[in-house]
Amino acid sequence: MSQVPTPYDPTHRNAGHLHGEHCGLCRIEVDHVTVTADGDTLLSDVNVHLHCGQLTALIGPNGAGKTTLVRALLGQIPFSGSIRHMDERERVLRSVRTGYVPQQLPFDKQMPVTVNDFLAAALSRRPVWSGIGKKTRATVEEALSLAQAERLQNRMLGQLSGGELQRVLLAMALTPTPDLLILDEPVSGMDQNGLYLFLDTVEALKRSRHIAILLVSHDWTLVRRYADEAVLVNKTVLSEGTPEEVFSCEPFLEAFPAMGKEAL
Repeated sequence: MSQVPTPYDPTHRNAGHLHGEHCGLCRIEVDHVTVTADGDTLLSDVNVHLHCGQLTALIGPNGAGKTTLVRALLGQIPFSGSIRHMDERERVLRSVRTGYVPQQLPFDKQMPVTVNDFLAAALSRRPVWSGIGKKTRATVEEALSLAQAERLQNRMLGQLSGGELQRVLLAMALTPTPDLLILDEPVSGMDQNGLYLFLDTVEALKRSRHIAILLVSHDWTLVRRYADEAVLVNKTVLSEGTPEEVFSCEPFLEAFPAMGKEAL
């Protein structure tokens, strides 16, 4: 059965308020998902379950279909198969909240926009030039606090370091608190202090908010340190399990012969 779920829109006004109620999500079931485009098969019969309270690392060589799977999860492309959101009673949920942190955010760094303005614009229908309301300001402050980025509130967006900008994007992804958080190589290009601060923050959120997290990464050290589960894909799922199990499997060693020895 082909389907196109509701596309994810990080600027939608419903992404503007931290919610106090959880939808009851237990896991996301990706079952027999296949994606084709112009006669080419980008993904074939992918089966993955993402559990709340766990960080799952999605790994694979370039062109393996990682971005395609992320886009399917975000509802940006059609696919055959199904993606179901299940609660603890094995009931299918009609909708869940998804947060997304991209690898980078292209924008004009000369824009006179503060972090506060940037987040407020995504959280309210009211134009920021007319002023930021107390409720919106409180939501921005809470989101930045969750991302350990509250000191950045009045900084110009274009003056942030790579790590600082990613924490701001994490704050945006956390409003409202998502049931599924997708991190698409979010620490690429960060210095070591920045990347560990970012992922330590994500680790704390996983425990405190019990959200399902999907991390796309090529950094085996980070996968070993932070991932509960790892999924190796190359058009389809080749292996899944703990990072140690996946790093030692034959498909991983074939795909990354040099990296494989380093990961063991």
